[in-house]
Amino acid sequence: MNAPKQTAPDASGGTSPGTPPTSAPPALSPLGWARWAWRILTSMRTALILLFLLAVGAIPGSVLPQHSVSTEQVQNYFLEHPDLAPWLDRFYLFDVYSSPWYAAIYLLLFVSLTGCVLPRAAAHYRAMRARPPRTPRNLTRLPYSATFRTAAAPETVLAEARTLLRGYRTDTAEDSVAAEKGYLRESGNLLFHLALLALLISLGVGSFLGYRGNMLVIEGDGFANTLPSYDAFTPGTSVDASDLQPFSFTVDDFEATFIEGGSLSGQAASFSAELTYRAGPDAPEQRHTLEVNHPLSVDGAQVYLLGHGYAPEFEVTDGDGNVVFDQAVPFLAREEATFTSDGVIKAPDAAPEQLGFIGVFVPSAARTADGALTSDFPAPRDPVVTLRAYAGDLGLDSGDPQSVYQLYTNQMTELGASEEMRPGDSWELPDGAGTITFTGYRDYISMQVNSDPGRLPALVSAATAVLGLLCTLFVRPRRVWVRARPGEDGRTVVEIGGLDKTEGAGSTVEFHELSLRLRDKLRARPASDTGTEKG
Repeated sequence: MNAPKQTAPDASGGTSPGTPPTSAPPALSPLGWARWAWRILTSMRTALILLFLLAVGAIPGSVLPQHSVSTEQVQNYFLEHPDLAPWLDRFYLFDVYSSPWYAAIYLLLFVSLTGCVLPRAAAHYRAMRARPPRTPRNLTRLPYSATFRTAAAPETVLAEARTLLRGYRTDTAEDSVAAEKGYLRESGNLLFHLALLALLISLGVGSFLGYRGNMLVIEGDGFANTLPSYDAFTPGTSVDASDLQPFSFTVDDFEATFIEGGSLSGQAASFSAELTYRAGPDAPEQRHTLEVNHPLSVDGAQVYLLGHGYAPEFEVTDGDGNVVFDQAVPFLAREEATFTSDGVIKAPDAAPEQLGFIGVFVPSAARTADGALTSDFPAPRDPVVTLRAYAGDLGLDSGDPQSVYQLYTNQMTELGASEEMRPGDSWELPDGAGTITFTGYRDYISMQVNSDPGRLPALVSAATAVLGLLCTLFVRPRRVWVRARPGEDGRTVVEIGGLDKTEGAGSTVEFHELSLRLRDKLRARPASDTGTEKG
């Protein structure tokens, strides 16, 4: 009986004979979609893409100023780019490493690496416990092979081969020896990825349990490790005020030296600050010289020197003859090369009206070609201040937050500008509003406190990753087989095959030397005859 012919739809919507009917593939269940997503996420290709994205995401952190490094530079960027900076801030580009999108890439990379490495580690463990692969039937098809004849018995040949293959993992069959070496390459590869996972965990621990804060301390002033003492503070997820180490210090002296002549004139030669510190309220005083890349380590926290600047000192007398302001004010450097700096003085207790001043400080006064005041050297050779005065409401009682480096003049009246003022000079304000005196200047330093419990584990993980990478680069996995069986003429036919699982000619030379040594050792026995060889 003939089976009916199958038909399939043709182009016109009918069917054509001889074509089996088509059916749509079954839809994936939610579990199937989850398995598919897990396979994609844990593939090595995805891990490499995420690692690339992590590197690309770190570029803005190295190009743009970061709050975690220097709040002053971020504020200067806002002043220099008032239109662009708010948009960059919306995308956390001034806080790259604590941004949600960077954390998402970080977590996905961690999950991807975990899904990649753990199954590979289990498979590698099983491979290390397994026997070497059995001897191929035709050794002449391998990249290296050699054949010779000897009068020694097959058992003697195999015994000599095992002796020569010391250091290899061997397995003996009836007429052959299989040997394998170089498992450390895959072990190093796994060690590298496991260390990378440990590094990510260490960084996560530091982000969860650590904190960092930035502050500015004027020479002669002190600092206590409490939240109100910081200008900017970034705590870890589980950090609160009670977790801060109770240390304190005083900046006794600061010294900055600059290159005086030549093409590098004006560049910094060294910065150093002399500190007196206590690890706790009842701890004895100790001294430390704080320098760039030589932080103060105390009770698990590190205090780093980031930069320095000048803090001119002013005394303000109001219209009633009362001294309402007498202290040093940090000015932010507008130009890093010359330390031309801008600052603000606020005297909210002045009467009859509050007083405010916008000032420019130049450490070494000079003139540009058009006669404008500038600084020609960063050291204080001829310090000069110019001020612009305002009277009115400073807006401090409105409840709105204000920057100490900005003067809000919406509700104030400009009183005028001063002449150039050197230390000891005074300026009588118009309309009897008062007097301001430039009494001198002090240095200030900007510092950062880092507390990171994951720092040492991260260092160990990074060193382990380098060790694993070295094993991956320099260990060559290779396999050797030696077969010995009687020939038709009664002599033993010895076949040697070698397989190098990496590129390069090093293993071929090693296989050839192994063949020659085995032949020479057997030649010391009753006469042997060398056959053909290739490799």
